Amino acid sequence: MLLDTPICDFGWKAPDFTLQDIDGNRFSMREQLGDKGLLIAFICNHCPYVQRIAERLAQDTDLLMAEGINVLAVMSNDYQSVPADSPENMKVFAKRYGFNFPYLVDEDQLVGQAYGAICTPDFFGLNCHGELQYRGRLDDAGMGDHSGRVAELLNAMRMIAETGVGPKEQHPSMGCSIKWRDTM
Repeated sequence: MLLDTPICDFGWKAPDFTLQDIDGNRFSMREQLGDKGLLIAFICNHCPYVQRIAERLAQDTDLLMAEGINVLAVMSNDYQSVPADSPENMKVFAKRYGFNFPYLVDEDQLVGQAYGAICTPDFFGLNCHGELQYRGRLDDAGMGDHSGRVAELLNAMRMIAETGVGPKEQHPSMGCSIKWRDTM
Protein backbone atom coordinates (compact mmCIF):
# COMPACT_ATOMS: atom_id res chain seq x y z
CA MET A 1 0.00 0.00 0.00
CA LEU A 2 1.41 3.38 -1.04
CA LEU A 3 1.33 6.01 1.71
CA ASP A 4 2.54 9.59 2.22
CA THR A 5 4.14 10.88 5.39
CA PRO A 6 2.36 13.58 7.39
CA ILE A 7 3.59 17.15 7.43
CA CYS A 8 6.44 18.04 9.76
CA ASP A 9 5.45 18.66 13.37
CA PHE A 10 8.16 21.27 13.98
CA GLY A 11 9.67 21.02 17.45
CA TRP A 12 8.26 17.56 18.24
CA LYS A 13 10.69 16.03 20.75
CA ALA A 14 12.00 12.72 19.41
CA PRO A 15 12.01 9.90 21.98
CA ASP A 16 15.30 8.23 22.79
CA PHE A 17 15.84 4.60 21.82
CA THR A 18 18.57 2.00 21.74
CA LEU A 19 18.66 -0.61 18.99
CA GLN A 20 21.19 -3.04 17.58
CA ASP A 21 22.59 -2.98 14.10
CA ILE A 22 22.88 -6.05 11.92
CA ASP A 23 26.18 -6.99 13.61
CA GLY A 24 24.83 -6.71 17.16
CA ASN A 25 26.32 -3.27 17.96
CA ARG A 26 24.09 -1.04 20.07
CA PHE A 27 23.26 2.53 19.10
CA SER A 28 21.18 5.04 21.02
CA MET A 29 19.48 8.03 19.50
CA ARG A 30 20.79 10.34 22.27
CA GLU A 31 24.39 9.22 21.75
CA GLN A 32 24.11 9.83 18.01
CA LEU A 33 22.44 13.24 18.41
CA GLY A 34 25.40 15.45 17.64
CA ASP A 35 25.79 19.21 17.72
CA LYS A 36 24.71 19.30 14.06
CA GLY A 37 21.66 17.09 14.47
CA LEU A 38 20.68 13.61 13.42
CA LEU A 39 18.87 12.05 10.49
CA ILE A 40 16.76 8.97 11.27
CA ALA A 41 15.60 7.09 8.18
CA PHE A 42 12.95 4.38 8.45
CA ILE A 43 13.72 2.08 5.54
CA CYS A 44 13.52 -1.59 4.60
CA ASN A 45 14.96 -3.88 1.96
CA HIS A 46 11.96 -5.05 -0.05
CA CYS A 47 10.21 -1.73 -0.75
CA PRO A 48 10.60 -0.65 -4.40
CA TYR A 49 10.66 3.01 -3.29
CA VAL A 50 13.61 2.39 -0.96
CA GLN A 51 15.35 0.30 -3.63
CA ARG A 52 14.91 3.11 -6.14
CA ILE A 53 16.48 5.77 -3.87
CA ALA A 54 19.06 3.59 -2.07
CA GLU A 55 22.10 4.71 -4.07
CA ARG A 56 21.14 8.37 -3.75
CA LEU A 57 20.48 7.88 -0.04
CA ALA A 58 23.95 6.37 0.40
CA GLN A 59 25.58 9.25 -1.49
CA ASP A 60 23.67 11.98 0.34
CA THR A 61 24.24 10.45 3.77
CA ASP A 62 27.96 10.07 3.06
CA LEU A 63 28.06 13.83 2.42
CA LEU A 64 26.09 14.54 5.61
CA MET A 65 28.30 12.33 7.76
CA ALA A 66 31.44 13.94 6.28
CA GLU A 67 29.98 17.27 7.44
CA GLY A 68 29.40 15.97 11.00
CA ILE A 69 25.69 15.17 10.71
CA ASN A 70 24.95 11.72 12.10
CA VAL A 71 22.66 9.21 10.40
CA LEU A 72 20.78 6.16 11.67
CA ALA A 73 18.51 3.91 9.62
CA VAL A 74 15.79 1.85 11.31
CA MET A 75 14.03 -1.19 9.88
CA SER A 76 10.68 -1.59 11.68
CA ASN A 77 8.95 -4.08 9.36
CA ASP A 78 7.80 -7.43 10.72
CA TYR A 79 10.44 -9.51 8.98
CA GLN A 80 8.77 -12.74 10.10
CA SER A 81 6.02 -11.96 7.59
CA VAL A 82 8.39 -10.23 5.13
CA PRO A 83 11.56 -12.38 5.11
CA ALA A 84 13.24 -10.07 2.58
CA ASP A 85 13.61 -7.60 5.47
CA SER A 86 15.40 -10.04 7.81
CA PRO A 87 18.63 -8.94 9.50
CA GLU A 88 20.61 -11.24 7.20
CA ASN A 89 19.06 -9.56 4.17
CA MET A 90 19.59 -6.12 5.75
CA LYS A 91 23.32 -6.87 5.77
CA VAL A 92 23.26 -7.82 2.08
CA PHE A 93 21.15 -4.76 1.19
CA ALA A 94 23.42 -2.36 3.12
CA LYS A 95 26.50 -3.76 1.42
CA ARG A 96 24.91 -3.69 -2.05
CA TYR A 97 24.08 0.01 -1.77
CA GLY A 98 27.13 1.12 0.19
CA PHE A 99 25.39 2.23 3.38
CA ASN A 100 27.98 3.66 5.78
CA PHE A 101 25.46 4.47 8.50
CA PRO A 102 24.18 2.05 11.16
CA TYR A 103 21.20 0.04 9.90
CA LEU A 104 19.21 -0.90 13.00
CA VAL A 105 16.67 -3.65 13.66
CA ASP A 106 13.47 -2.53 15.41
CA GLU A 107 12.57 -6.08 16.45
CA ASP A 108 9.55 -5.21 18.62
CA GLN A 109 8.51 -2.30 16.36
CA LEU A 110 8.33 0.05 19.35
CA VAL A 111 10.62 2.68 17.81
CA GLY A 112 8.59 2.84 14.61
CA GLN A 113 5.44 3.22 16.69
CA ALA A 114 6.95 5.87 18.98
CA TYR A 115 7.98 7.94 15.98
CA GLY A 116 4.71 7.44 14.15
CA ALA A 117 6.60 6.09 11.15
CA ILE A 118 4.19 5.56 8.28
CA CYS A 119 6.09 4.25 5.30
CA THR A 120 9.46 3.33 3.91
CA PRO A 121 11.22 5.62 3.40
CA ASP A 122 10.20 7.95 6.22
CA PHE A 123 12.83 10.56 7.14
CA PHE A 124 13.08 12.41 10.46
CA GLY A 125 15.56 15.31 10.55
CA LEU A 126 16.36 16.37 14.11
CA ASN A 127 18.27 19.39 15.34
CA CYS A 128 20.89 19.14 18.10
CA HIS A 129 18.14 19.33 20.74
CA GLY A 130 16.34 16.28 19.31
CA GLU A 131 13.51 18.40 17.90
CA LEU A 132 11.93 17.46 14.59
CA GLN A 133 12.75 19.94 11.85
CA TYR A 134 12.30 17.88 8.69
CA ARG A 135 9.89 15.16 7.65
CA GLY A 136 9.94 14.99 3.92
CA ARG A 137 11.24 13.18 0.89
CA LEU A 138 14.79 12.47 -0.20
CA ASP A 139 14.53 14.56 -3.34
CA ASP A 140 12.17 15.65 -6.07
CA ALA A 141 13.02 12.74 -8.40
CA GLY A 142 11.01 10.04 -6.64
CA MET A 143 10.84 6.93 -8.81
CA GLY A 144 11.75 8.87 -11.96
CA ASP A 145 14.90 10.18 -13.59
CA HIS A 146 17.15 11.63 -10.92
CA SER A 147 19.49 13.61 -13.12
CA GLY A 148 19.10 17.26 -12.18
CA ARG A 149 17.33 16.36 -8.94
CA VAL A 150 16.94 18.72 -5.99
CA ALA A 151 18.42 16.96 -2.94
CA GLU A 152 15.77 18.20 -0.50
CA LEU A 153 16.78 16.01 2.46
CA LEU A 154 20.47 16.85 2.07
CA ASN A 155 19.71 20.57 1.84
CA ALA A 156 17.33 20.44 4.81
CA MET A 157 19.82 18.63 7.05
CA ARG A 158 22.53 21.14 6.15
CA MET A 159 20.15 23.96 7.03
CA ILE A 160 19.28 22.28 10.35
CA ALA A 161 22.99 21.80 11.14
CA GLU A 162 23.66 25.48 10.49
CA THR A 163 20.56 27.15 11.95
CA GLY A 164 18.79 24.56 14.12
CA VAL A 165 15.60 24.86 12.07
CA GLY A 166 14.39 23.15 8.92
CA PRO A 167 12.85 24.57 5.77
CA LYS A 168 9.24 25.71 6.03
CA GLU A 169 8.34 24.14 2.68
CA GLN A 170 8.58 20.36 2.78
CA HIS A 171 7.13 17.66 0.55
CA PRO A 172 5.98 14.35 2.04
CA SER A 173 7.91 11.20 1.41
CA MET A 174 5.97 8.34 -0.10
CA GLY A 175 6.51 4.65 -0.06
CA CYS A 176 5.34 1.26 1.10
CA SER A 177 3.44 0.96 4.36
CA ILE A 178 5.36 -0.36 7.33
CA LYS A 179 4.47 -4.00 7.85
CA TRP A 180 3.15 -4.13 11.42
CA ARG A 181 2.52 -7.37 13.26
CA ASP A 182 -1.12 -8.39 13.46
CA THR A 183 -0.99 -7.90 17.25
CA MET A 184 -0.41 -4.14 16.85
